[in-house]
Amino acid sequence: MVRVETPISYIAKRWTPSVRTAKRAALTAVVMSVFIIITGGAVRLTGSGLGCDTWPKCTDDSLFATPEQGLHGAIEFGNRMLTYVLSAAVGWAIIAARSLKPRRRGLTRLAWSQFWLVMGNAVIGGITVWAGLNPWSVAGHFLLANCLLTVAVLTWVRIGEGDGAPRPRAPRPVRQLSWAIVATTVVLIVLGTTVTGSGKHAGDSSDVPRMPWDWSAAAHVHAVAAWAVCALAVAMWFALRVVDAPVDTRGRARDLLIVLVAQGGIGYVQYFNDVPEILVGLHMLGSALLWIAVLRLLLSLRERPVAGTGIPAPTAAGDLPEHAAAH
Repeated sequence: MVRVETPISYIAKRWTPSVRTAKRAALTAVVMSVFIIITGGAVRLTGSGLGCDTWPKCTDDSLFATPEQGLHGAIEFGNRMLTYVLSAAVGWAIIAARSLKPRRRGLTRLAWSQFWLVMGNAVIGGITVWAGLNPWSVAGHFLLANCLLTVAVLTWVRIGEGDGAPRPRAPRPVRQLSWAIVATTVVLIVLGTTVTGSGKHAGDSSDVPRMPWDWSAAAHVHAVAAWAVCALAVAMWFALRVVDAPVDTRGRARDLLIVLVAQGGIGYVQYFNDVPEILVGLHMLGSALLWIAVLRLLLSLRERPVAGTGIPAPTAAGDLPEHAAAH
Protein backbone atom coordinates (compact mmCIF):
# COMPACT_ATOMS: atom_id res chain seq x y z
CA MET A 1 0.00 0.00 0.00
CA VAL A 2 1.40 3.34 -1.08
CA ARG A 3 1.27 5.92 1.68
CA VAL A 4 0.31 9.38 0.46
CA GLU A 5 2.51 12.12 1.83
CA THR A 6 0.67 15.18 3.08
CA PRO A 7 2.11 18.71 3.06
CA ILE A 8 2.51 18.55 6.84
CA SER A 9 4.35 15.22 6.75
CA TYR A 10 6.54 16.61 3.97
CA ILE A 11 7.52 19.56 6.18
CA ALA A 12 8.01 17.29 9.19
CA LYS A 13 10.54 15.18 7.27
CA ARG A 14 12.65 18.21 6.45
CA TRP A 15 12.30 20.40 9.54
CA THR A 16 12.91 19.68 13.20
CA PRO A 17 11.99 22.62 15.42
CA SER A 18 13.52 23.13 18.83
CA VAL A 19 11.23 22.72 21.82
CA ARG A 20 11.44 26.49 22.28
CA THR A 21 10.24 27.11 18.72
CA ALA A 22 7.40 24.60 19.07
CA LYS A 23 6.31 26.18 22.34
CA ARG A 24 6.26 29.60 20.70
CA ALA A 25 4.06 28.21 17.94
CA ALA A 26 1.68 26.75 20.51
CA LEU A 27 1.72 29.99 22.50
CA THR A 28 0.70 31.88 19.36
CA ALA A 29 -2.41 29.69 19.20
CA VAL A 30 -3.11 30.46 22.88
CA VAL A 31 -2.79 34.20 22.29
CA MET A 32 -5.04 34.09 19.23
CA SER A 33 -7.61 32.02 21.13
CA VAL A 34 -7.77 34.77 23.75
CA PHE A 35 -7.86 37.46 21.07
CA ILE A 36 -10.79 35.86 19.23
CA ILE A 37 -12.74 35.77 22.51
CA ILE A 38 -12.11 39.48 23.01
CA THR A 39 -12.98 40.45 19.44
CA GLY A 40 -16.11 38.31 19.61
CA GLY A 41 -17.06 40.29 22.68
CA ALA A 42 -16.35 43.53 20.80
CA VAL A 43 -18.82 42.46 18.11
CA ARG A 44 -21.47 42.01 20.76
CA LEU A 45 -20.63 45.15 22.72
CA THR A 46 -20.74 47.39 19.63
CA GLY A 47 -24.12 45.99 18.58
CA SER A 48 -22.58 44.45 15.46
CA GLY A 49 -23.73 40.87 15.94
CA LEU A 50 -26.00 41.08 12.90
CA GLY A 51 -23.75 43.45 10.98
CA CYS A 52 -23.55 40.58 8.49
CA ASP A 53 -27.12 39.30 8.39
CA THR A 54 -26.37 35.82 7.09
CA TRP A 55 -23.62 33.19 7.00
CA PRO A 56 -21.24 32.14 5.44
CA LYS A 57 -21.81 35.17 3.21
CA CYS A 58 -22.13 38.62 4.76
CA THR A 59 -25.33 39.33 2.81
CA ASP A 60 -27.44 37.23 0.49
CA ASP A 61 -25.63 38.79 -2.47
CA SER A 62 -22.13 39.47 -1.15
CA LEU A 63 -19.43 37.46 0.56
CA PHE A 64 -17.96 40.70 1.92
CA ALA A 65 -19.39 43.55 3.98
CA THR A 66 -20.92 46.29 1.85
CA PRO A 67 -20.85 50.07 2.39
CA GLU A 68 -24.58 49.96 3.13
CA GLN A 69 -23.91 47.86 6.23
CA GLY A 70 -21.71 50.58 7.68
CA LEU A 71 -19.45 50.17 10.69
CA HIS A 72 -21.41 47.26 12.16
CA GLY A 73 -20.93 45.25 9.00
CA ALA A 74 -17.22 46.03 8.95
CA ILE A 75 -16.80 44.96 12.59
CA GLU A 76 -18.67 41.68 12.17
CA PHE A 77 -16.94 40.87 8.89
CA GLY A 78 -13.56 41.76 10.40
CA ASN A 79 -14.17 39.33 13.25
CA ARG A 80 -15.00 36.61 10.73
CA MET A 81 -11.74 37.29 8.92
CA LEU A 82 -9.83 36.89 12.18
CA THR A 83 -10.91 33.25 12.14
CA TYR A 84 -8.42 32.78 9.31
CA VAL A 85 -5.66 34.35 11.39
CA LEU A 86 -6.59 32.04 14.25
CA SER A 87 -6.54 29.09 11.84
CA ALA A 88 -3.06 30.10 10.67
CA ALA A 89 -1.82 30.21 14.28
CA VAL A 90 -3.35 26.81 14.98
CA GLY A 91 -1.85 25.48 11.74
CA TRP A 92 1.60 26.62 12.80
CA ALA A 93 1.14 24.87 16.14
CA ILE A 94 0.08 21.67 14.35
CA ILE A 95 3.09 21.75 12.02
CA ALA A 96 5.49 22.43 14.88
CA ALA A 97 4.02 19.65 17.03
CA ARG A 98 4.09 17.18 14.13
CA SER A 99 7.70 18.07 13.25
CA LEU A 100 9.18 17.42 16.69
CA LYS A 101 11.56 14.46 16.83
CA PRO A 102 10.91 11.81 17.89
CA ARG A 103 7.35 11.96 16.63
CA ARG A 104 4.77 12.51 19.38
CA ARG A 105 1.44 11.22 18.08
CA GLY A 106 -0.56 12.18 21.19
CA LEU A 107 0.73 15.73 21.04
CA THR A 108 -0.04 15.95 17.32
CA ARG A 109 -3.62 14.77 17.91
CA LEU A 110 -3.99 17.36 20.67
CA ALA A 111 -2.79 20.09 18.32
CA TRP A 112 -5.12 18.91 15.54
CA SER A 113 -8.11 19.03 17.88
CA GLN A 114 -7.68 22.81 17.96
CA PHE A 115 -8.39 22.94 14.23
CA TRP A 116 -11.63 20.99 14.57
CA LEU A 117 -12.73 23.22 17.45
CA VAL A 118 -12.11 26.30 15.29
CA MET A 119 -14.18 24.81 12.48
CA GLY A 120 -16.94 23.73 14.85
CA ASN A 121 -17.16 27.13 16.46
CA ALA A 122 -17.30 28.81 13.05
CA VAL A 123 -20.40 26.74 12.32
CA ILE A 124 -21.95 27.63 15.68
CA GLY A 125 -21.20 31.28 14.93
CA GLY A 126 -23.11 30.92 11.66
CA ILE A 127 -26.03 29.26 13.44
CA THR A 128 -26.00 32.15 15.94
CA VAL A 129 -26.43 34.63 13.08
CA TRP A 130 -29.18 32.54 11.48
CA ALA A 131 -30.94 32.37 14.87
CA GLY A 132 -30.89 36.16 15.27
CA LEU A 133 -28.39 36.10 18.17
CA ASN A 134 -30.31 33.59 20.22
CA PRO A 135 -28.69 33.88 23.68
CA TRP A 136 -28.30 30.12 24.06
CA SER A 137 -26.31 29.77 20.84
CA VAL A 138 -24.31 32.88 21.76
CA ALA A 139 -23.45 31.23 25.09
CA GLY A 140 -22.49 28.02 23.27
CA HIS A 141 -20.29 30.03 20.90
CA PHE A 142 -18.44 31.57 23.86
CA LEU A 143 -18.09 28.28 25.75
CA LEU A 144 -16.70 26.47 22.72
CA ALA A 145 -14.16 29.28 22.32
CA ASN A 146 -13.09 28.49 25.88
CA CYS A 147 -12.80 24.81 24.95
CA LEU A 148 -10.42 25.88 22.18
CA LEU A 149 -8.45 27.95 24.70
CA THR A 150 -8.27 24.91 26.99
CA VAL A 151 -6.80 22.66 24.30
CA ALA A 152 -4.42 25.41 23.14
CA VAL A 153 -3.06 25.78 26.69
CA LEU A 154 -2.76 21.99 27.07
CA THR A 155 -0.82 21.78 23.81
CA TRP A 156 1.47 24.62 24.86
CA VAL A 157 2.26 22.99 28.20
CA ARG A 158 2.56 19.44 26.83
CA ILE A 159 5.16 20.46 24.26
CA GLY A 160 7.53 21.25 27.13
CA GLU A 161 6.95 17.88 28.77
CA GLY A 162 7.81 14.28 28.01
CA ASP A 163 5.32 11.52 27.23
CA GLY A 164 5.91 9.42 30.30
CA ALA A 165 3.22 8.70 32.88
CA PRO A 166 2.25 11.77 34.94
CA ARG A 167 4.10 12.00 38.24
CA PRO A 168 2.55 14.04 41.10
CA ARG A 169 4.43 16.99 42.55
CA ALA A 170 2.11 17.57 45.52
CA PRO A 171 0.10 15.38 47.92
CA ARG A 172 -3.23 14.01 46.73
CA PRO A 173 -5.44 16.37 48.82
CA VAL A 174 -3.71 19.36 47.21
CA ARG A 175 -4.26 17.91 43.74
CA GLN A 176 -7.90 17.28 44.58
CA LEU A 177 -8.18 20.90 45.67
CA SER A 178 -6.86 21.97 42.27
CA TRP A 179 -9.57 19.94 40.54
CA ALA A 180 -12.15 21.60 42.79
CA ILE A 181 -10.85 24.97 41.57
CA VAL A 182 -11.18 23.80 37.96
CA ALA A 183 -14.75 22.57 38.46
CA THR A 184 -15.84 25.71 40.31
CA THR A 185 -14.26 27.93 37.66
CA VAL A 186 -16.16 26.07 34.94
CA VAL A 187 -19.38 26.77 36.86
CA LEU A 188 -18.32 30.41 37.21
CA ILE A 189 -17.73 30.80 33.47
CA VAL A 190 -21.03 29.11 32.59
CA LEU A 191 -22.88 31.34 35.05
CA GLY A 192 -21.22 34.34 33.41
CA THR A 193 -23.01 33.47 30.16
CA THR A 194 -26.34 33.60 32.02
CA VAL A 195 -25.56 37.16 33.09
CA THR A 196 -24.68 38.38 29.60
CA GLY A 197 -27.47 36.30 28.08
CA SER A 198 -30.12 38.01 30.19
CA GLY A 199 -28.61 41.48 30.55
CA LYS A 200 -27.65 44.39 28.39
CA HIS A 201 -25.46 44.33 25.27
CA ALA A 202 -27.60 41.84 23.38
CA GLY A 203 -25.39 42.27 20.33
CA ASP A 204 -27.73 44.23 18.08
CA SER A 205 -30.14 47.16 18.28
CA SER A 206 -33.04 45.01 17.07
CA ASP A 207 -35.34 43.00 19.32
CA VAL A 208 -32.91 40.24 20.31
CA PRO A 209 -34.28 37.44 22.56
CA ARG A 210 -32.85 37.22 26.08
CA MET A 211 -32.58 34.45 28.67
CA PRO A 212 -35.77 34.33 30.77
CA TRP A 213 -34.56 35.64 34.13
CA ASP A 214 -33.47 38.84 35.80
CA TRP A 215 -29.86 39.66 34.91
CA SER A 216 -29.22 41.24 38.33
CA ALA A 217 -30.18 38.01 40.10
CA ALA A 218 -27.97 36.07 37.68
CA ALA A 219 -25.11 38.46 38.47
CA HIS A 220 -25.51 37.78 42.20
CA VAL A 221 -25.36 34.01 41.64
CA HIS A 222 -22.30 34.55 39.44
CA ALA A 223 -20.67 36.56 42.24
CA VAL A 224 -21.28 33.73 44.74
CA ALA A 225 -19.42 31.35 42.42
CA ALA A 226 -16.61 33.90 42.09
CA TRP A 227 -16.23 34.10 45.85
CA ALA A 228 -16.14 30.29 46.00
CA VAL A 229 -13.26 30.24 43.49
CA CYS A 230 -11.48 32.92 45.54
CA ALA A 231 -11.84 30.91 48.75
CA LEU A 232 -10.47 27.79 47.07
CA ALA A 233 -7.59 29.73 45.52
CA VAL A 234 -6.60 31.18 48.91
CA ALA A 235 -6.78 27.70 50.44
CA MET A 236 -4.53 26.42 47.64
CA TRP A 237 -2.03 29.23 48.20
CA PHE A 238 -1.70 28.29 51.86
CA ALA A 239 -1.71 24.54 51.22
CA LEU A 240 1.17 24.77 48.75
CA ARG A 241 3.27 26.51 51.36
CA VAL A 242 2.40 23.99 54.04
CA VAL A 243 3.51 21.07 51.84
CA ASP A 244 6.56 22.98 50.56
CA ALA A 245 5.46 22.63 46.93
CA PRO A 246 7.88 23.53 44.10
CA VAL A 247 8.53 27.22 43.57
CA ASP A 248 6.91 27.34 40.13
CA THR A 249 3.70 25.76 41.45
CA ARG A 250 3.48 28.32 44.24
CA GLY A 251 4.01 30.98 41.59
CA ARG A 252 1.02 29.63 39.64
CA ALA A 253 -1.15 29.91 42.76
CA ARG A 254 0.02 33.50 43.26
CA ASP A 255 -0.77 34.35 39.65
CA LEU A 256 -4.26 32.92 40.04
CA LEU A 257 -4.91 35.09 43.09
CA ILE A 258 -3.73 38.22 41.25
CA VAL A 259 -6.04 37.52 38.30
CA LEU A 260 -8.95 36.79 40.62
CA VAL A 261 -8.53 40.07 42.51
CA ALA A 262 -8.36 42.06 39.27
CA GLN A 263 -11.28 40.20 37.72
CA GLY A 264 -13.42 40.57 40.82
CA GLY A 265 -12.68 44.28 41.00
CA ILE A 266 -13.67 44.80 37.36
CA GLY A 267 -16.82 42.74 37.90
CA TYR A 268 -18.05 44.82 40.83
CA VAL A 269 -17.14 48.15 39.21
CA GLN A 270 -19.01 47.28 36.03
CA TYR A 271 -22.06 46.08 37.97
CA PHE A 272 -22.38 49.30 39.97
CA ASN A 273 -21.72 51.51 36.93
CA ASP A 274 -24.42 50.21 34.58
CA VAL A 275 -22.08 47.70 32.84
CA PRO A 276 -20.16 50.03 30.47
CA GLU A 277 -18.89 48.34 27.33
CA ILE A 278 -15.18 48.85 28.00
CA LEU A 279 -15.38 47.18 31.41
CA VAL A 280 -17.39 44.28 30.02
CA GLY A 281 -14.66 43.79 27.42
CA LEU A 282 -11.99 43.84 30.11
CA HIS A 283 -14.02 41.35 32.13
CA MET A 284 -14.06 38.99 29.14
CA LEU A 285 -10.28 39.31 28.86
CA GLY A 286 -10.05 38.62 32.59
CA SER A 287 -12.21 35.53 32.17
CA ALA A 288 -9.79 34.09 29.60
CA LEU A 289 -6.74 34.94 31.74
CA LEU A 290 -8.42 33.42 34.80
CA TRP A 291 -9.05 30.15 32.97
CA ILE A 292 -5.45 30.04 31.74
CA ALA A 293 -4.21 30.62 35.30
CA VAL A 294 -6.44 27.81 36.62
CA LEU A 295 -5.21 25.38 33.97
CA ARG A 296 -1.55 26.24 34.49
CA LEU A 297 -1.92 25.71 38.24
CA LEU A 298 -3.53 22.32 37.69
CA LEU A 299 -0.86 21.21 35.21
CA SER A 300 1.98 22.38 37.45
CA LEU A 301 0.95 19.85 40.09
CA ARG A 302 2.31 16.99 37.99
CA GLU A 303 5.19 16.40 35.65
CA ARG A 304 5.62 14.04 32.71
CA PRO A 305 9.19 12.74 32.30
CA VAL A 306 10.69 11.63 29.02
CA ALA A 307 9.59 8.01 28.64
CA GLY A 308 12.20 5.51 29.84
CA THR A 309 14.52 8.06 31.49
CA GLY A 310 12.68 9.25 34.57
CA ILE A 311 14.02 12.73 33.77
CA PRO A 312 11.47 15.55 33.32
CA ALA A 313 11.50 16.96 29.81
CA PRO A 314 13.12 20.39 29.32
CA THR A 315 10.71 23.29 29.09
CA ALA A 316 12.78 24.81 26.30
CA ALA A 317 15.84 23.81 24.34
CA GLY A 318 18.60 23.20 26.85
CA ASP A 319 16.60 24.43 29.87
CA LEU A 320 15.64 22.49 32.97
CA PRO A 321 12.11 22.74 34.34
CA GLU A 322 11.60 25.63 36.73
CA HIS A 323 11.19 23.42 39.80
CA ALA A 324 14.38 21.46 38.98
CA ALA A 325 16.33 24.66 38.67
CA ALA A 326 14.94 25.80 41.99
CA HIS A 327 16.36 22.71 43.72
